[in-house]
Amino acid sequence: MPEELDPFKISQQQLDSAAEVMNLDKTAHEILREPMRTISTSIPVKMRDSSTEVFQGFRVQYNDARGPGKGGIRFHPGENLNTVKALSAWMTWKCSLANIPFGGAKGGVICDTKKMNDIELENLSRGYIRALGRFIGPKLDVPAPDVYTNPQIMAWMMDEYSKLAGHNEFGMITGKPLEVWGSEGRFDSTAMGGMYVLREAAKLRKLKIKDAKIAIQGFGNAGKFAFELSKKLGAKVVAISDSSGGVYSENGLDYDKLSKAKEETGELHGYDGKKYEQVSNSELLELDVDVLIPAAIENQITKGNADKIKADIVLELANGPVTPAADQILFEKGVLDLPDFLVNSGGVIVSYFEWVQNTQNYYWTEEEVYSKLDGIITKSFKDVFATQDAYKSQKKKISPRTSAYIVAVDRVAKAMKTRGWY
Repeated sequence: MPEELDPFKISQQQLDSAAEVMNLDKTAHEILREPMRTISTSIPVKMRDSSTEVFQGFRVQYNDARGPGKGGIRFHPGENLNTVKALSAWMTWKCSLANIPFGGAKGGVICDTKKMNDIELENLSRGYIRALGRFIGPKLDVPAPDVYTNPQIMAWMMDEYSKLAGHNEFGMITGKPLEVWGSEGRFDSTAMGGMYVLREAAKLRKLKIKDAKIAIQGFGNAGKFAFELSKKLGAKVVAISDSSGGVYSENGLDYDKLSKAKEETGELHGYDGKKYEQVSNSELLELDVDVLIPAAIENQITKGNADKIKADIVLELANGPVTPAADQILFEKGVLDLPDFLVNSGGVIVSYFEWVQNTQNYYWTEEEVYSKLDGIITKSFKDVFATQDAYKSQKKKISPRTSAYIVAVDRVAKAMKTRGWY
């Protein structure tokens, strides 16, 4: 993988840029460039044909100066350690920016869930916990769902951990089904948080949401909810895509019909129920819209296409969709590129709420969850732009991403300093 697209190198570059602007202590910077702990493990799993396959698993605990590790577990055939390290770093900054009492962590297993049945998935999920159970828990490191994992997998993991502990331990993992004390509002929390950020950004740019044209790359959990919530805000979603490509209509798209087409055919590309135009994922990024929402995978906006972005606001709902070189180009063009670890922090914020509810054994309504989420993520948005304004007054122009890094890194560095780590 080219260095400019290596996610861990990108995470380090982003940290380095912020460290230079904020004059971060050299030792603190050195500590924060690498994870505290990296765990690799082999997980033997009994398969449907009675053979045993050995899967490689990871857990990276980046920094726990501000609290237990927090971060998802991915089941993906292309998983690799550098991606997990990068995601654990971004989780550290995400939790710090939201000012919730967690550090950052991430996990993954190299596997293809599309080729596995439920019994094999359950065996793998339980095997992951048996391999790593001593390193995780409600006071150590609290996992959650991520790519190709889901609430059911979290339930299996919680059950296996509880067996090892000898008692129910619901708070050892989040993103669980409601039946085993997941949180109301968790399923759409990532997109909901993103919409709260979009609301604040629209105020900043004097954009009327009801007049806005939006393009969304990605039709997974975050992208689908972003589509639904954008429509509820009165905006017009004119384009959306999945991995096969997408569709465009200047007059807006019909969510229900596209969802049905996706369910029946497995893809959006080719759907012409309303004579929608076909667009590729790269073409979607370059459409003339007010708001572009990358909600798919990393490295979608690069130095090769950043100057072709026409949107006034880029709302990074995916992790790492914009490379550092592209970030600088967008900033110089005047595009308001809102960084991923601000925009998509709704998921971890509501995961925090789930952990709190499990710890207290007291549960909140969906309305309470959304209200609390709104308060935290709106405060994060204001912290980012207050910091940007403060540096602007010193005649230093910094991007929203660098500003967000400064807020987050400063909090972690101060926690490490207070604890006597350097």
